[in-house]
Amino acid sequence: MHLQKDARLFFRQCNSARQYLSAIKDQSPNFQFYLDRLAEKSFLLSDSADFNSIIFSFLLFLFPLYSPTRVPKSRQNPNPNQARVFRQIRLRSPAVIGHEIGCRFCVRLRTDGRTRNPNTGSAAKGTVQGASRNRRATETAAVVTYEHPAVDGEELNLEAEEIIRNSFNEEGVGERRMDDFDSGGKSADKNPEPEDESAAPLPEKVQIANSPVYKIERKLGKGGFGQVYVGRRISATNANDRITGSGAIEVALKFEHRSSKGCNYGPPYEWQVYTMSTEMVACIAIESISILEKVHSKGYVHGDVKPENFLLGPHGSPEEKKLFLVDLGLATRWKDNSTGQHVEYDQRPDVFRGTVRYASAHAHLGRTGSRRDDLESLAYTLVFLLRGRLPWQGYQGENKGFLVCKKKMATSPEILCCFCPHPFRQFLEYVVNLKFDEEPNYAKFISLFDGIVGLNPDIRPINTDGAQKLIYQVGQKRGRLMMEEEEDEQPKKKIRMGMPATQWISVYNARRPMKQRYHYNVADSRFAQHIQKGNEDGLFISCVASCTNLWALIMDAGTGFNAQVYELSQNFLHKEWIMEQWEKNYYISALAGTNNGSSLVVMSKGTQYAQQSYKVSDSFPFKWINKKWREGFYVTSMATAGTRWGIVMSRNAGFSDQVVELDFLYPSEGIHRRWDNGYRITATAATWDQAALVLSVPRRKPSDETQETLRTSAFPSQHVKEKWAKNLYLASVCYGRTVS
Repeated sequence: MHLQKDARLFFRQCNSARQYLSAIKDQSPNFQFYLDRLAEKSFLLSDSADFNSIIFSFLLFLFPLYSPTRVPKSRQNPNPNQARVFRQIRLRSPAVIGHEIGCRFCVRLRTDGRTRNPNTGSAAKGTVQGASRNRRATETAAVVTYEHPAVDGEELNLEAEEIIRNSFNEEGVGERRMDDFDSGGKSADKNPEPEDESAAPLPEKVQIANSPVYKIERKLGKGGFGQVYVGRRISATNANDRITGSGAIEVALKFEHRSSKGCNYGPPYEWQVYTMSTEMVACIAIESISILEKVHSKGYVHGDVKPENFLLGPHGSPEEKKLFLVDLGLATRWKDNSTGQHVEYDQRPDVFRGTVRYASAHAHLGRTGSRRDDLESLAYTLVFLLRGRLPWQGYQGENKGFLVCKKKMATSPEILCCFCPHPFRQFLEYVVNLKFDEEPNYAKFISLFDGIVGLNPDIRPINTDGAQKLIYQVGQKRGRLMMEEEEDEQPKKKIRMGMPATQWISVYNARRPMKQRYHYNVADSRFAQHIQKGNEDGLFISCVASCTNLWALIMDAGTGFNAQVYELSQNFLHKEWIMEQWEKNYYISALAGTNNGSSLVVMSKGTQYAQQSYKVSDSFPFKWINKKWREGFYVTSMATAGTRWGIVMSRNAGFSDQVVELDFLYPSEGIHRRWDNGYRITATAATWDQAALVLSVPRRKPSDETQETLRTSAFPSQHVKEKWAKNLYLASVCYGRTVS
């Protein structure tokens, strides 16, 4: 006990964990005992954990472990009549989400009476890099970067008949618009920010519907969309007043405001230090899957599944072992209300929804939320409860979201669940391989954990009645038959193998028979020779690429160009040379970059472009692309040099619409969905980490819309000849990451 008190005291006083360790080492004779205890626990740390994080992990083990239903003494209320409880509210019309799902969660009060807007990020100031050229004007203009458009949030107008008290500090992270894709948004792992001074002042007293009047007292915490305060009933009380329900003496009141800066603290203390038994986590898995099935059956996805959003019933009550899922602040529809069909697939790399640590990889990449995302977040939650840590914890900085997503994509289920029972690995493998609109087999997922929990539901640490009802609804016999049938089927192709690989990505379009020529592994000294020979034969460069600082060159007779110039530069997109050629009415038609930062820029006459602009960025500049789309520009070329991206956008490009598919592996599912909607790949580029494909809808529909793609470890010289025989010609090629 002496060591525990010293730990809490000195941890507040010391500037770093290193100083703290030195202090307790001098004062405690039991220091080596606790160090040995840490070694026995085999605490797993991420690759990026530094010495301070290791010491902090050690400090967590100095404190006693708590069950999920127990509150540390420092947080217990001295009044024995005010025990830790969880109380439910029933929502009535016009509740939007809560009423339809029938979930239990906190009262939400609006301080400004306006629609909630979860997009609380602010635009970052970035340096201008790139240039713009207008054919109608002789002067050049700098490209405007880092625009931050506002997007209105969805209003959830909730009315409550009963008020609840929730002793958890809700530590969620709301929807963020990131300054760039890799900036990662804010998360629960960052340092706290100052309070928002512009928020509306809180009232001294509040009343919800016909509830008693409550006086606002101390602050319990804050989340992604507001703050939680203790509300004490100020009307007359007596000994018969209930601890729960609308007549409670003390309740938790959540105030939401439009300009909330979100949560910047960590998860609640109990979850931070507690690793549960396998049976407990298996019971949580079973009941959580059942809860999510109920949410999904109403047409919604929760959007923020994490340990902090799971609560247990009041200690000593009939619901003591009942699991609750709270906080529907990020819930969205996966099913269209009017048609009953699945919502359309889309990707917005600048939009992130959820909590960085537990969000699905698809959420990191800005894809439309669907049922698979909740289940992937649940899988990460279960592994966290079982192991006490996830491999991507510890990342900091502006590109935290990018690094976390990259780590998730590179961590296979076998590695993540190497110290977990086999059912947890199976569950993770199933959910990460689900398609966007695929219906999950909830009964099958529940059955995976049957062998871990006890056979008698009455003695399980968590009530699993909801899961049992789900299995009965589906039909036990039918569920078993479905599982046996699926076991006989061919297994799905795994998409996250934990073995990064780079390949050539080549795109082929159907064209009328024409002459095309390719060269690869071309050194700088031989480049001019190949181009001169091609020009003599009436061929112009249509696309270029680079691999290991050597060039790949595609020339054909179907470009429509009448003149062409190029430059090999040690700089990635030589601005002065490009602007000089713009003055001569040349426009960028192809470009490529090497790992050492040099570039090849090809500019041509005879294009249909009326204006052109480009940008060089350390991360994929989707915000800038989105801004230029609104101005009538479309991506016509792009390339990478190391980790840098170069994007060229042009007016009068011949497209009516355009989208981007960005991923840490080849985005096969997204491409096929775009193809079904009339999009065709018009530009490709890839780094060692990511692949980006731009898909466009042409204004003039081609007579033959056939398009095929290939991924090969070597340049596809033999495949190109086979495609030529089918009148399919190389339209785009790049080299980079395709497998995670």
